[in-house]
Amino acid sequence: MSIQRREFLSLAAAAAGGMALSGRTAFAKETRDFRIAVIGVNGRGWSHLDALAPNVVAICDVDSRVAESQAARFKKHHGRQLDLVVDYRDLLQRGDIDAVTVATPNHTHSLIGIAAIQAGKHLYVEKPVSHNVWEGRQLVAKAEQSGLVCQCGTQSRSSEALQQAVAWVRGGGLGKIQYALGTCYKPRPSIGRLDQPLVIPNTIDYDLWCGPAEKADIYRPRLHYDWHWDFNTGAGDTGNQGIHQMDVARWFLGYDSLAPRTISFGGRLGYDDAGNTPNSQVVFHDYPDAPLIFETRGLPRCKAAQSSWDRSMDKYRGSQIGVIVQCEDGHVYADSSYNKATAYDRDGKIVKEWHGGGNHFKNWLNAAVAGDASGLNAPVRQGHLSSSLCHVGNVSHRVGQPAVAGDISASIAGNDLLSQSFDRMAAHLRANDVDIDSQPGALVAGSWVAVDPETEQFVGNPAAAALWKRAGRDDFRVPDVLASV
Repeated sequence: MSIQRREFLSLAAAAAGGMALSGRTAFAKETRDFRIAVIGVNGRGWSHLDALAPNVVAICDVDSRVAESQAARFKKHHGRQLDLVVDYRDLLQRGDIDAVTVATPNHTHSLIGIAAIQAGKHLYVEKPVSHNVWEGRQLVAKAEQSGLVCQCGTQSRSSEALQQAVAWVRGGGLGKIQYALGTCYKPRPSIGRLDQPLVIPNTIDYDLWCGPAEKADIYRPRLHYDWHWDFNTGAGDTGNQGIHQMDVARWFLGYDSLAPRTISFGGRLGYDDAGNTPNSQVVFHDYPDAPLIFETRGLPRCKAAQSSWDRSMDKYRGSQIGVIVQCEDGHVYADSSYNKATAYDRDGKIVKEWHGGGNHFKNWLNAAVAGDASGLNAPVRQGHLSSSLCHVGNVSHRVGQPAVAGDISASIAGNDLLSQSFDRMAAHLRANDVDIDSQPGALVAGSWVAVDPETEQFVGNPAAAALWKRAGRDDFRVPDVLASV
């Protein structure tokens, strides 16, 4: 994934006129001088460091132990020592940084992204781009005001196979699209629960790690990664792995707005741990012409399979983690490799295949060096819309009420697609010995939540409206960019 210097030089020549930007006022004439810092390097951040290695000059992470470890790893693989910074605000004051990539926990993506743009830096921000719908709107507004190059890390958008498959399906290759269904059946065992609050190591600036989130005691054994399963900082697997499939599904459907209404059913089931996000969930985005359905399952296919959890996950129509796009004359399946897609007729015969991946980092880097966002495969607006679909589904869950399976089935009996999806999840939970038929507290029946497509605000549901945004905390408040437009 390394970018060759000759490619940089040709791009720099094209941009030799320079562009007036805050921060650095013009690009260097040779792209070897295009300097990148990576903010958040635990986990996904290493992919950023490795892919953009020729241009990375600094690491920023609130955990000094992680930063030092990744810097040593980088030096071993790439032969250079990187600058280490703890506070992203100190990093962004540097005039010698042209761009930043952000791979911090979800709850700081919009905050750091907006700050980076304000500092005149081009931005690559991981998915989801926000912790809530309102934050994402502010990030999009700032990005589009700035003229800087801002990409979301939904790398499937750079897949040649998917680009061609989407164009073919939307061009009528299999007739009218009827619905898109994303699956995220990914093994998620218990994260455990502590009786006493987790002791945060002194290598971590915990106040900075919390950022805009509530600074609360942690009762899970791990601070890192398991923040995904706490609504204070994450969005469950719907917003973790699932956003990729949600994004691909919306891309096939061709919708550039949120659905007018959404509902969720599910819960955190099969164990009792410190998480509060669903590990079993159906989200139904009721778009008018073709709905988008999303299914999350973290438990194995049955109780007996828990001894080999990671090798015993369900599949639906061959999809474990992927997207099924059902059309009048057949369907297309795109798996989680993001480099192939297959079209089948109504009898299951293959009628067309697409192959070929893409380099999402290179797509962003080329655009950033040229100072031209027009060629981005995943501009931050698209990332915001798909992130918000995840948030809206979770809001429906969070404002829902405990229910038993029979009551839920009766309430959705008139919606065949939703009923079928819920019935599949119910059968899966019963196979895992989860009592969803007589224990009212097991399942959560989410409320239908309506969204104004223009303002993206929740309509007619005060409880949902309260989750549209959050105030933030102390010095870590996401600015209201739209208020100044």
